[in-house]
Amino acid sequence: MKKVLTAIITFALFTTTVLAQNKTINTAESKVVWKGYKVTGAHQGTIALQSGDLIFKDNVLTGGAFVIDMTTINTTDLEGEYKGKFEGHIKSDDFFGVEKFTTSKLVFTKVEASGKNSYTVTGDLTIKDKTNPVTVNVSVYGSKATATLKVDRTKYDIKYGSASFFEGLKDKAIYDEFDLVVDLQF
Repeated sequence: MKKVLTAIITFALFTTTVLAQNKTINTAESKVVWKGYKVTGAHQGTIALQSGDLIFKDNVLTGGAFVIDMTTINTTDLEGEYKGKFEGHIKSDDFFGVEKFTTSKLVFTKVEASGKNSYTVTGDLTIKDKTNPVTVNVSVYGSKATATLKVDRTKYDIKYGSASFFEGLKDKAIYDEFDLVVDLQF
């Protein structure tokens, strides 16, 4: 009996070391900041993670997936009436259509080490039920990770104010790419 118990404990320890470890993201402590650019300036704000996991094998990042709550998108650089109008507009069908598309998601498809604690991740980003590959730079330190990526909004049918689709916008043009900076706690 003692040999069987020892074998089971050894197997359990070995399996835990070799198999992937799923680390759940603490969504309350994590932060996603977006920044969008236009000819005459920029706007930025935050958006909440609904859920997320990073997968490690032998302390090396091997995968991950995240769900973003699109209904929480807000702006942090405006106040009062302008803030309300702007947030209403980016939640509208002109941009993210959050009434119909309440979540977006990112699923890692390939992870490559790019340095100590740094990774280049290829993933499938889904916004408004449209999925496209993106590249994400991820750094992991202890129980924290940071990620940065550029997103071309026009690939997700968000064309409002895009000079790529509408002529004569001049200083009303909004750039096609926006940035996401993510600070994760797990």
